[in-house]
Amino acid sequence: MARTVWDSSVGKKTVMAVSGLIMLAYLVVHMIGNLKIFFGPGEFNHYAHWLRTLGEPFMHYEWTLWVIRVVLVVAVVAHAISAYQLSRRDIKARPTKYVHKKPRSGYATRTMRWGGIILGLFIVWHLLDLTTGTVHSGGFQEGRPYQNVVDTFSTWYGNVVYILAVSALGLHIRHGFWSAAQTLGAGNRTRDRALKVTADILALVLTVGFLAVPVGVMTGVVS
Repeated sequence: MARTVWDSSVGKKTVMAVSGLIMLAYLVVHMIGNLKIFFGPGEFNHYAHWLRTLGEPFMHYEWTLWVIRVVLVVAVVAHAISAYQLSRRDIKARPTKYVHKKPRSGYATRTMRWGGIILGLFIVWHLLDLTTGTVHSGGFQEGRPYQNVVDTFSTWYGNVVYILAVSALGLHIRHGFWSAAQTLGAGNRTRDRALKVTADILALVLTVGFLAVPVGVMTGVVS
C-alpha cells in the first residue's frame, strides 16, 4: 500500500506537503531562537547550549538535537525527491510546448524549482559554516555560536549568500504553504483567501525575522 501511494502523483504531493509543513514549523522555531542574538552573547550562547541538553536527564546530551536533525534530514530528502519526480513526470506528460501560451503565473510559482535548488545548496553551506566550521571565516569557535554568527555576517559574501537564500525561502513559503493546504484538503472557496493571506504573512515574518540577524551585524547593533 505504501508503495502504491508513493508511486501516485497524489501520494508524492502529500509527501511534499507534510514534509514542507515539518520544515516550516522548524523554521518558525529556528527564527525565534535566532532573534535571541539581540540579547547579547550570554543569552544566545546559553540558548545554543540548552538545545544540546534538551530532554535531560531522560535523553542523553545532544540526543534530542540529533532526533530533530534526523527528522529534518528525512523531511528535506523526501521533499526534494518527490519534487524532482513530480517535475520529471510533468515533463514526460507533455513533451511538446503548448500551441497557446499558458497564462503568466506568479513569480513565486515560476521560481519554486530554482528556489528549492538554491535552498538546498544554502543548507549545505550553512551547516559547513556554522555547524562544522569547515568553511567558516575568522576562525570557528566551538561552543560560541554568537561569535561565529558575527564572523559570518562580517563578510560581504556571507551576507550576500544568506540574503539571497532567505529571499528564495520567502517566495518558496508563500507559494508552498498554500499549495500544501490545497493538497491536504484544507482549501475551499471560503478558506482560500484566508490561506493566501496566512501564506503571505508567514513568508513576510520569516523573511524579515531571518534577515534581521545579518542586518543587525552589518549595522553594528550586534557586534
